[in-house]
Amino acid sequence: MILSVEHVTTYRYDRPVRGVVQSHRLTPSRFDGQRVISWAVRVSDGIPGGAFRDGAGDWVSAHSARGPLDALSVTVTGQVETTDLAGVLRGHRERVPPGAYLRDTLATRADLALTELGRTAAGGGGDGLERAHRLAAAVADAIAYRPGTTHAHTTAAEALGQGEGVCQDHAHALIAVALTQGLPARYVSGYLHATEDGIPHEAAHAWAEIWVEGLGWVGFDAANRCCPDERYIRLGSGHDARTAAPIRGIARGAGSESLDVTVAVEAGQQ
Repeated sequence: MILSVEHVTTYRYDRPVRGVVQSHRLTPSRFDGQRVISWAVRVSDGIPGGAFRDGAGDWVSAHSARGPLDALSVTVTGQVETTDLAGVLRGHRERVPPGAYLRDTLATRADLALTELGRTAAGGGGDGLERAHRLAAAVADAIAYRPGTTHAHTTAAEALGQGEGVCQDHAHALIAVALTQGLPARYVSGYLHATEDGIPHEAAHAWAEIWVEGLGWVGFDAANRCCPDERYIRLGSGHDARTAAPIRGIARGAGSESLDVTVAVEAGQQ
């Protein structure tokens, strides 16, 4: 499948800021399931900094802008050819060992309810892949997808407690229950063309990957009850939404910041 992306993130400041420094994970991953045809990241002001491929295989670039600034926009456009690998991250080069993803964060820390959910779902034997599928299904059953019911800092435990959330919450909860079972797991950011019922997806997306012996990293999108396929574009990974964020940064100055994000992912022909 050929997927076209246009992703615009605009930051607005109620008082001009002295400067902005950002790091971007906005370039598609290199693995057998996707091939970049064209890709560009443009920032409305400032100059690009250094760029490197980190130990997890993600392309990270820096950008800085000097003020006074009352707004800054980051625009991503491109085309990617995708292939369905049933969620397996085949051909992805990275140096970080899976064991590095056995630690939790504030967002993925398991409470008693998450621990019990993981224990119940993983019970009954089976290989690592079967256990991972059961964990993903349990999270999907326990947390209903309802936009606007959680916020950026909601933890996995909080989302499970209220029984609803968005893809970020599903990913955090799946990581949490996988860790309770000794399975390395991580958060993945990217794009989704359409949900399982064919409804266009109008925002950036997130899912989790679990390390399965004999297969490697396998993606699970509990929010959509599936593994990533040709509808998905993978950008980067981390221990949680904060460390895997496509854009991270800081603005120097007083006042508050507002954020506007628009994402369009369309399928086309080469």
